[in-house]
Amino acid sequence: MTSKTTRRGPGRPQADAERRERALDAALACYVRRGIGATTLRDIAGEADCTPALLHYYFGDAAGLQAAVIEARLMPVFADVRDTLLGMPDASLKTVLTAFVDHICALIERHPWMPALWIREVVSEGGALRDLMLTRLAPEISAVLVQRIAAEQAAGRLNAALDPRLLMVSLVGLTLFPAAGLPIWQQLFADAPLRVDHIRTHARALIERGLELA
Repeated sequence: MTSKTTRRGPGRPQADAERRERALDAALACYVRRGIGATTLRDIAGEADCTPALLHYYFGDAAGLQAAVIEARLMPVFADVRDTLLGMPDASLKTVLTAFVDHICALIERHPWMPALWIREVVSEGGALRDLMLTRLAPEISAVLVQRIAAEQAAGRLNAALDPRLLMVSLVGLTLFPAAGLPIWQQLFADAPLRVDHIRTHARALIERGLELA
């Protein structure tokens, strides 16, 4: 008596990978629209046009899916900024600060969901990504920027009245916050709608001429 071995077709792994990627994109879309805490697996399944059972198969549970979205969709976005800034130890402070602005604005253009997710899940009390920001995303970047700013002040090349910690916060305020409110500003200034490139130009002008950088 012979037994038959069932083999998966050659397209199965690719199809699985495509469905998994589609589920990650659907989860991110739901997180941005509803909030992470308010999003259910059923919501994501509807967005991805699949069953909740398939999501359980790929990710285990809602927490597993959230962790997968963080690793596959969020960490690469912020790693780009981190790697750029940490890779400029010999650059001038002006170059470092403008690089921060340029990279954040470029990320906003590539990922329009980022500012809204930042406000909802990091800045707002109880946001699901605040711990991630405090433990994995922000510590290295904030430490490097604050040290560089303080060193420039000590050398007399930067306005000594500025608080290095708040200057770093100001960079976020010049980029992510106005981007998160773009739908509001675009209605308020309807005659000349604001875009991300306006945010970039404005922030760079403040850095290059408003900080008294030598």
